[in-house]
Amino acid sequence: MHRRAIDVQVFARDDGLFEVEAALSDTKTSDMSLATGVRKAGLPIHDMRLHLTVDRQLNIHAASSKSEWMPYPGACDQHGDAYARLVGLNLMKSFRQSVKTRLAGTQGCTHLTELCQVLPSAVLQAFAGAVIDPHAGGANGEAPFQIDRCHALRSDGQTVQTHYPRWYRKPGTASAAAVPAMPASTS
Repeated sequence: MHRRAIDVQVFARDDGLFEVEAALSDTKTSDMSLATGVRKAGLPIHDMRLHLTVDRQLNIHAASSKSEWMPYPGACDQHGDAYARLVGLNLMKSFRQSVKTRLAGTQGCTHLTELCQVLPSAVLQAFAGAVIDPHAGGANGEAPFQIDRCHALRSDGQTVQTHYPRWYRKPGTASAAAVPAMPASTS
């Protein structure tokens, strides 16, 4: 009946910044009667894009959007530079909540605002192994970024005990994120 496709691609630039291209597309398997006319099966109901420029710390330097297919041409695509409001946000520091504050409701496009929700984890995946070493902790002895960010990598779980024993915490003790990590052995 319906297909929603979300695609996020991240590209390294020569100047040390990164381009993030995110797209959302909705299509139907049968003709769809819209207020503006019939949209033939297979043609997009929505085809919308977000473009960000981010740095290695996941700070957003530039942001824009484009709506190529929409149910109400001349209206859906008239949100102007609303997504430029993402500039200055960090993808890993209250990003999703800040998006809701800045772009919820009539401040932006529902579909583009929803697309923003996948950006932190998608960009983090792009950076893992290339920009961020997923096995290394932070400069101040913090646990690797992924510890205590999902069920499988909870600091009191088997996965962390097996693969990240330095940051393993017995059940009932403070998480790896809350407890300063012990310095690496110098021997």
